Amino acid sequence: MRAAAALAAACLAALPVGAEEAAPRPVVSVIVSPRTDLPVGHVGTVVARIEADLGFPLAGRLAERPVEIGDLVRRGDAVARLDPEQLEADLRAAEAGVAVARAQLRSARDAAERARALVERGVGTRTRLEDAERALVAAEARLDQAEATRNRAADLLALATLRAPHDGVVTAVRAEPGAAVSAGQPVLSLAATAPREIVIDMTERDAAALTPGTEFLARLVVDPDITARATLDRIDPVAAPLTRTLRVHLALADPPAGFRLGALVAVEPLQEAAGGIVLPRTALVETSEGPAVWVVDRPGGRVRLVPVAIAGAGEGFAVVRAGLVPGDEVVVRGVHSLREGQMVGPRYPG
Repeated sequence: MRAAAALAAACLAALPVGAEEAAPRPVVSVIVSPRTDLPVGHVGTVVARIEADLGFPLAGRLAERPVEIGDLVRRGDAVARLDPEQLEADLRAAEAGVAVARAQLRSARDAAERARALVERGVGTRTRLEDAERALVAAEARLDQAEATRNRAADLLALATLRAPHDGVVTAVRAEPGAAVSAGQPVLSLAATAPREIVIDMTERDAAALTPGTEFLARLVVDPDITARATLDRIDPVAAPLTRTLRVHLALADPPAGFRLGALVAVEPLQEAAGGIVLPRTALVETSEGPAVWVVDRPGGRVRLVPVAIAGAGEGFAVVRAGLVPGDEVVVRGVHSLREGQMVGPRYPG
């Protein structure tokens, strides 16, 4: 054993300086290409950009709901009503209170005028006039309070009628006539007929390859001859917990009537996104100037560090928009142990 170790040490000592560094290092790399493994077509659903659950701001018993699922309504149409009996009684009581307050104000005003006239003739006292004026101010305040109570009762009676805030279609009903509803409890759901959009659930890899403003052509699945243009508006930042997909929203520009809410559409980009290259995140190297990758120059087999621009990233991958061209060989493993100009061996597919 000692003889073998001594022989190995002698052989290493006999090697020229730098021979170990000159040995080509095997690498795991990929040959990049635009939009690797990314599908260009998707199926989505036409939905309303604005959809709201409507409810009453006060509690009561639902007396009427004149709409059903699928009904079209116009802005301001009555879609539900509460039983107004108690609210109408409160309004009548408030109006009676206003009438009493007005009568008291007239009496207080007459008493103040009589006290003032007596003081001017010298047969009344200043104290009695001051008492009458204070009574007049109190009567005016009671009238203001009564009118405020009357106005509040009228507002509550008006709120007992639920009206559509915009043109739309009823997508769900959540309470039936006769049911007791609490304040804020949803009675129905209303989806606005405009504007409309297309929603698509994509994988993180597909969504990361898209940029806002990308234009798409949408075709109805039931009738491909009916088309509309759509533009990428936004991508939800949080993935669905079960499917791990991201919801992509495409804004529709003046869609035809066939693009009804709930319709299925086939969507494809109007043109390929240029320069979209998908790489494993293990290929990225963070430098002081930003992300970079190791590119292998063939046939010499030496690596060089190339800065890249990242358009998006997901779990385990990144989309490169600039810095690489199709056909480049990029190292995807062991990138942190390479150095500029190092010789590498044959490529092992990543």
